[in-house]
Amino acid sequence: MKRPSYKTQAFVLRFLNYGESDRIVTFFTREFGKLRGIAKGARRSRKRFPNAIEPFSHSILLFSRRGEDSLSIIENCDVIEHYPGIRANLRRTMTASYMIDLVDLFTEEGKKSAGIFQLLSSFLGLLETGNGLEETTRFFELRLLTLSGYEPSLERCIICNASLDEINAAFFDATRGGIRCSLCGRGDHDCVPVSAGTLKTLLMGKKIETDRIPRLILSENAMRESSRILRSFIRHTLGKEPKSLQVLDEISKMI
Repeated sequence: MKRPSYKTQAFVLRFLNYGESDRIVTFFTREFGKLRGIAKGARRSRKRFPNAIEPFSHSILLFSRRGEDSLSIIENCDVIEHYPGIRANLRRTMTASYMIDLVDLFTEEGKKSAGIFQLLSSFLGLLETGNGLEETTRFFELRLLTLSGYEPSLERCIICNASLDEINAAFFDATRGGIRCSLCGRGDHDCVPVSAGTLKTLLMGKKIETDRIPRLILSENAMRESSRILRSFIRHTLGKEPKSLQVLDEISKMI
């Protein structure tokens, strides 16, 4: 019985060399969510897979499979965008790797999410221009958390419900996923202080159009605070820190 074939846009999340010439590839697709497939002869055939099976490549993917739980057969990949601007810069490359790592960790195989697909596409486009790497990363993290159902509460105290405008000093509680006011958070060693300015900038970056994000400039304090609270929340949510983030940190120190 012939397998049905499907065509969709996809990003390469990761791959594993298999045998002498094949690759097992994990894609994130627009219509089918995350899927795994085997690309036979991918390490030899430049005609069928020209630069298509590389991390964060955006391609048109043609695949077939017997059922949703079976390994897909990758029949062809045509590149839409290879992001040469990202690949020409080490820090941008590692930032893109961190983004696709997060998408991989926050998504389930076979679960469609057009919102996350569009998020990844839009933010890789921002990275390609090379503007505002820190801001781009922070707002990607925040929007991905929101789309994945883990949106942190940054507008009100998670204990007493006081609004951000009413809070004199805010503290972020990663274990409970939100801010606490000074009365509810002071003295708790699991909470870290965060300024109202940082919180308001994050809230603004969560809502504005993607192409306007490079206009939002984080101060050094806001960069430090936003990185600390979002990374701690991501680490708590996943139960681990993405390996790509550790490499990105090392690269950032060198540059």
